[in-house]
Amino acid sequence: MNRIARSLAAVCGVLAVAAGTTACGSSNDHSASTTSAGTPTVRSGIPDSAKKFDVSSPDLKDGQPVPQAQWANSNGCTGGNQAPRVQWSGAPADAKSFAVTMFDVDAPTGSGLWHWLSWDIPASATDLAAAPGAVAGTNDLGMTGYLGPCPPTGDGLHHYWITVLALDTPSLGLPANTPPALAAFALNHRIIGYARMTVTAQQ
Repeated sequence: MNRIARSLAAVCGVLAVAAGTTACGSSNDHSASTTSAGTPTVRSGIPDSAKKFDVSSPDLKDGQPVPQAQWANSNGCTGGNQAPRVQWSGAPADAKSFAVTMFDVDAPTGSGLWHWLSWDIPASATDLAAAPGAVAGTNDLGMTGYLGPCPPTGDGLHHYWITVLALDTPSLGLPANTPPALAAFALNHRIIGYARMTVTAQQ
């Protein structure tokens, strides 16, 4: 095994231990989607076996632009950076906790951009506001909590997945400063159900 392969194996081992799995790539969602031109896009991370349920928000509408109140107030943007209220219903009865995430699939990074991750939300919760003890994770800009959209000027329409995940564990056992990719990896191996809306932003 060459040095690169050994390094990759070591990283996979660390991620697998954190997620409670046996190896990298053990999620049921093995297929990456592609564009019409055949270019691979960011994988959703949702296993095929996950049950769908419903998500809504008084602040956002599925398929519609993000209001200015929820835009970022940094990196050249002057929004309110207010985290949207997120509510859900019809989740699997055997869910032991929930997580809420927001991900920009069109960010010019080659790997999307995590704007928001919150996990260890109690199984009794049906909205994020009533979630005592939930962990406010770190986004891809290294800040804790919610980071609103601020796509580059002229970059075209960005799509943001706001996803509620029903999990098979009451706690991920991860600290708030866990890197977003590692937190997402751990989440994706615990999913039993999900609800998702897509909102947009452009400047």
